[in-house]
Amino acid sequence: MQNTAETGPDAPIDVTPLLDDPYAGYAALREAGPVHRITAADGRPAWLVTRYDDVRRALADPRLSLDKRHAAPGSYSGFALPPALDANLLNMDPPDHTRVRRLVVQAFTPGRVQALRAPVQRIADTLLDAMAENGRAELIADYAGPLPITVICDLLGIPQDDRRDFLAWSDALITPDPGRPQAMKEAVGAMLEFYTGLIAAKRAEPGDDLLSDLIAVRDAPEDAAAGPAGDRLTEDELTSLAFLILFAGYEYSVDIIGNAVLTLLDHPEQLVQLRLNPAELPAAVEEFLRFDGPDPLAIRRFPVEDLDIGGVRIPAGETVLLSIASANRDPARFPDPDRLDWGRELSGHLALGHGIHHCLGAPLARMEAEIAIGALISRFPGLRLDVPRGELRHRRALRARGLISLPVAW
Repeated sequence: MQNTAETGPDAPIDVTPLLDDPYAGYAALREAGPVHRITAADGRPAWLVTRYDDVRRALADPRLSLDKRHAAPGSYSGFALPPALDANLLNMDPPDHTRVRRLVVQAFTPGRVQALRAPVQRIADTLLDAMAENGRAELIADYAGPLPITVICDLLGIPQDDRRDFLAWSDALITPDPGRPQAMKEAVGAMLEFYTGLIAAKRAEPGDDLLSDLIAVRDAPEDAAAGPAGDRLTEDELTSLAFLILFAGYEYSVDIIGNAVLTLLDHPEQLVQLRLNPAELPAAVEEFLRFDGPDPLAIRRFPVEDLDIGGVRIPAGETVLLSIASANRDPARFPDPDRLDWGRELSGHLALGHGIHHCLGAPLARMEAEIAIGALISRFPGLRLDVPRGELRHRRALRARGLISLPVAW
């Protein structure tokens, strides 16, 4: 057994290659060793796990906590949010995680998501109608972004006039501008003001929507059974849950739609195959998620005790980053992993997580991607890039894989 990672505890590896060419970078790391010491986005050290079997086991290991109270001093813990936005499922372990998740999971059951298919299809068709007459579009701003934000806002009951620039907020958190260090603080302040005001408005005038239902759970009398086991939400949990549903639901879907469309444009024969065989869309979406998913890393974790991953000893409290992107391209699990093939066995991909923290909105994300991609390639058979391929840029972030823009024409 090794006592440290291949590079040694005092020599964190340079993660720049993972920003510039992530899949080549992860392939080199997988080959070199299962676990590596890196410097995270905030300059603090972390452990990066790269191989499929180790990542899958770690995702379901209860010794790896999401609660930042288990982080050792000086450990990387992600961007800082005020308590009213930070008390969310991405920072919780059982029993709090179990209690809060149980209160919202019913909104994302396959049956409820199926009922949203027709509205999502109408939203996609409306956006495509607006794009059609121009013969070209910037797909992120005109389609991949507006579609999921419209769906999530409708689900939460956010009025049309109150819908803000969620893309700008998302970018400020995921890829902070080093030239404007105050931008993240401003975005966080704007988000907190938005959600606090939204909840106050919903309290005054409840609607037939998910947020009104969650407020009713929060405000139920103390002696009322607010949920299956008398579950309740704190005010911070309520605000944080609204933030997570909107932020994560938007960010994940816009990135998977953009990434998938670019993947198809890079594989024109398979684009034609999918357009002519729309029944293959569900399998294709699973392969898009594996091949170039939106979340290269799972949310950071902190060991509650010293433990071994891949033969590497990791002390309690230090930050562990599980590479979903690397695991999903591990040839030990997916033969010829750099080949796009939705005919392969895909049931084990980790793009939506594994274990109790499996993505809550997975059914909705899959459905949105199927409809968005299917509607687009059906409407515009001649879809093509409108700029040279080399001009496209992804956001430079370890934890998010998404295009800044995607100009297309037809």
